[in-house]
Amino acid sequence: MIFVVEKLVYLAGPVIGLDYKGCTNWREYAKNELNKYNIIGVSPMRFKEHRNDNKIILDSDDSIMECDAGITSRARFDVMTCSVFLANLLGANAVSRGTMIEYGWADAFRKPIITVIEKNGNLHDRPLIREITGFRVDSLEEGLEVVRRILCY
Repeated sequence: MIFVVEKLVYLAGPVIGLDYKGCTNWREYAKNELNKYNIIGVSPMRFKEHRNDNKIILDSDDSIMECDAGITSRARFDVMTCSVFLANLLGANAVSRGTMIEYGWADAFRKPIITVIEKNGNLHDRPLIREITGFRVDSLEEGLEVVRRILCY
């Protein structure tokens, strides 16, 4: 039997190759929309406001939370403890390798997976992602609605 104590949604999507706002704008919007239903959006960009310097994020750094092990440990924990996995892949111009690993964790931990992706042409539109995606939609608003329908009783 599975018991969900908190309604947590992991907000997956590209980071590398984007600036801070490119990583966080859609996540902040999603968090605000989900909050209306007492659902908590969990962003991998939380506590990384120091990245808000208009520079493109290219890799990890030496800080404890942003070194390779820190990023990996927290992301795995977040995916493991969330209720639902929501990935926004809209407009991606490079494959997000980290997000693809997070998909694997979400599937292994049997999380409902919602993929927000264009109908055609997205670099992430691959067989394994299609197969483990439980809900495929082409707008963030639709993705958030699926989250609500899964978590609200």
